[in-house]
Amino acid sequence: MLNILAISGSLRAASTNSALIAALARNAPPGCRVTAYDGLGRLPIFNPDDEGERTPLDASALIDAVTRADGVIVSCPEYAHGVPGGLKNALDWLVSRDAAVAKPAMLAHASLRSLFARAAEIMRTMSFALCEEMPEIALLGKKPPEVEAILAEPANRQAMHDAVSVFVEFIRSR
Repeated sequence: MLNILAISGSLRAASTNSALIAALARNAPPGCRVTAYDGLGRLPIFNPDDEGERTPLDASALIDAVTRADGVIVSCPEYAHGVPGGLKNALDWLVSRDAAVAKPAMLAHASLRSLFARAAEIMRTMSFALCEEMPEIALLGKKPPEVEAILAEPANRQAMHDAVSVFVEFIRSR
């Protein structure tokens, strides 16, 4: 069983990125478990002085989850042509660890406008192994009932299933 950790870079209660992560989990192929990480808002601001024995428990939990995962899916909004501060903070907690090095990762997009965050230069710099498959489902500006309806459409369910299947093969090929 492959274990994939899915991280939404949004803290909004009605986040389209979080909804997309949940839908990817529901549409994962057999033999693959996608688990959503829910600790982004609890992470303390990264401080190198707090690494090692002083690493906060919530940061340690993130590091352990990424380390144990066979792959990571990230879906995040774009703010001012960059990733949101909460996601950047989470990635900062991983920088001096081996958790991200060569870890297979895939980006997913709930907005077709996230062109700059899509580049994922931060993750490439950290040595994540990025899968070229990037599912995109246009959810920007939609209310939760609309989001759920869009994510439930057979074509979108198939596209999510196919994207995660490609990611699973990417993980297995490494």
